[in-house]
Amino acid sequence: MDWEGIWNDIKNFFTNNIWNIISFFAALVIGIIVIKIILNIAKRVLGKTKIEKVTQAFLHHIIKFCLYLILVLVLLSIMGISISGLLTTISALVLAIGMALQNIITNIANGIVIVTTGMFKKGDFISVIGVDGSIDDINFLFTTIMTTDNKKVTIPNSAILNNPVVNAGANPTRRVDFAFEVAYESDVEQVKKVILDVIHSNGKVMLEPKAPFCRLKTLEASSIKFVANCWVDSEDYWDVYYYVIENVFNEFKRNNISIPYNQLEVRERKDNVVMPVIKEPLQDRVEKERKGKKKVDLENADLLAVFNKKKKENKKDKSNK
Repeated sequence: MDWEGIWNDIKNFFTNNIWNIISFFAALVIGIIVIKIILNIAKRVLGKTKIEKVTQAFLHHIIKFCLYLILVLVLLSIMGISISGLLTTISALVLAIGMALQNIITNIANGIVIVTTGMFKKGDFISVIGVDGSIDDINFLFTTIMTTDNKKVTIPNSAILNNPVVNAGANPTRRVDFAFEVAYESDVEQVKKVILDVIHSNGKVMLEPKAPFCRLKTLEASSIKFVANCWVDSEDYWDVYYYVIENVFNEFKRNNISIPYNQLEVRERKDNVVMPVIKEPLQDRVEKERKGKKKVDLENADLLAVFNKKKKENKKDKSNK
């Protein structure tokens, strides 16, 4: 292999195209900065409109894709590659790739349907295919959900449209349902009174247009089952639910209302059980040092605030000198 000839070809390429290469990298850097600034401005303009935040995020992704596509075409033009021929090639490739990537195209179409129909908005708490959480983002292919334990779950848009979706945050109010089981010897009217008194004691419970409800529902094998419900604002659902459960349990004990439970047979062990124990005590807590990110995100940052902050820091440095 003629290594010397290859090396000469490489040197000749860089010598003959030095300005094109410099222009390419200059356009790349400047283009990325300009795109991030445009996206920042677009995000703030969309934020001042009445468009749902999920729709705003989706439009933001579309604008971002178009801007980077334009940047790529400009860079190719700088390198002397014919854009007209390239567009023809891209069209053929898109057709071929579209046939092979039908699922991806389906997800993109479903994403558009989700956004345009307003199925849910950012922050709504939904349940779909066994995942419960709040809507965080919708992009071309996926819907992102943040669960209550702060896990990010990414679900294909096609799965959202092809499965039942329960949107708990769609309406301003929700009904809280309860079920309580007590012993057969319990006084039915007393049990109903205790449950309703607890529900009424919480000021977050709505008394109109539908008052709290409680009735005996079924006769179980070893207990009688009561059901109750009340209406609350959606954001108060879990506060009221836990309040009622905890206080009904306490009031049952206060009023000697028995809650039946399964019986277990317990056998005593005769041998001595030795449990291994680590003798060393717990280590002293050492706080982790968390360093803040100093990198400026041109796409999402408040540009005026960043500029003013830099200006103040420069004045402070000059005064220190």
